Amino acid sequence: MAKDNKSGISRRQFAVGIAAGGAALTAPGIMRTAWAQGSAPLKIGVLLPKSGVQAGLGQACQRGADIAQAVLNDLNYGVKIELINADTESNVDVARTQTEKLINGGANVLTGAFDSGQSAAIAQVAEQRGIPYIINIAAAPQITEQGYKYVFRNFPTAPMLITDALALQKELFAATGKTPKTAVLMSVNDTFGTAMQNGIKGLFPTLNMPYQIVDVISYDPRAKDLSVEVAKAKATKAELLMPVSRLNDAILLVQEMVKQRWEPMGIVNPGAPGMYEQQFYQTLGKYSEFCVSNVPWLNPKSKMTPVLAKRFKEKFPKDLLELNVGFTFEAILIAADAYKRTKSAHPNAMIEALRATKIDDHVMVGGPIQFNPKGQNVNIKSAAVQNLKRQPTVVLPADSAAAKPVFPMPGWGAKARG
Repeated sequence: MAKDNKSGISRRQFAVGIAAGGAALTAPGIMRTAWAQGSAPLKIGVLLPKSGVQAGLGQACQRGADIAQAVLNDLNYGVKIELINADTESNVDVARTQTEKLINGGANVLTGAFDSGQSAAIAQVAEQRGIPYIINIAAAPQITEQGYKYVFRNFPTAPMLITDALALQKELFAATGKTPKTAVLMSVNDTFGTAMQNGIKGLFPTLNMPYQIVDVISYDPRAKDLSVEVAKAKATKAELLMPVSRLNDAILLVQEMVKQRWEPMGIVNPGAPGMYEQQFYQTLGKYSEFCVSNVPWLNPKSKMTPVLAKRFKEKFPKDLLELNVGFTFEAILIAADAYKRTKSAHPNAMIEALRATKIDDHVMVGGPIQFNPKGQNVNIKSAAVQNLKRQPTVVLPADSAAAKPVFPMPGWGAKARG
């Protein structure tokens, strides 16, 4: 049951494509209720940026939350959930105040918030208030390096994303027989982008990459114009563009590249969102084709994935099932699984159950969902997802690919773009 509902997929679309505390953990004068399982639902506070610069991404995540109860029912989980939805407005301070409101409103567990800065703020409040927090998407490594007891992350850290992404780049070059000699890194300068830049700078010298990064260009994710940044990148004559983007700026970036007629060998992101989103395809049309995102993705071989896909298609027939949906559903699955095993929504009981999590069958690529002592799931893997025929298509690793990769990408005016 959701208090805020602001807001098909075929086989191809997949391929083509989630101890401290105490008994009263409350705001002054407010006692915790509904800790015992039974008829009482598990109250899950869902914090997402459904307005502001990241609105499209937050709304995509919300769809994963909205179908969670139906999927759990199909799986015979026997757990009732109640979503208490909040809009962070793409703002760290709002995320913090909304977290307090959800806890005061009775949330037993929290999830969200897609953005690393907002997620870090939520983590601080959750830890102070002693409420379990399951991160759906956020890669800044420091979030799980604080020694928090109440924070769990089912998403790769920036170093995990980068290591997998650069390994997939090597596979891409080997599979196509084409290797760039130079690259430029263009990155948002928010918490996520900074973590990715630092990670790339630290890991790149150790991974024996076949090209040289000739420039690193940072910009504000709220930028309305990237003409200067693209001109600077073009002037380097780099053969590969690696964008660490969000959705809106990814669109601006490609539009400006077309305008300035910059045609590098390829656009291959090192583990960032933006280029596989539905709005990216809808806005850019043929210019969205052939971009590559090296990111975690839905696993079509999982028994759970078709169940999620069926419910998603029924409720959102015009929308795209992608990783935002998958990871948000998995965050709620993790909470429901813990509640099912502990039969109590008491924070201490939930924390112990979350620490013991081991979910073998789930929807995202990788091993079992389980958390190390820092609260990090280290079993998540990435795939190379290329935009082909306006669909995110897995092209690598080869044993799970739905199509062969295309590299170098055809020029902006090429017939291959349709």
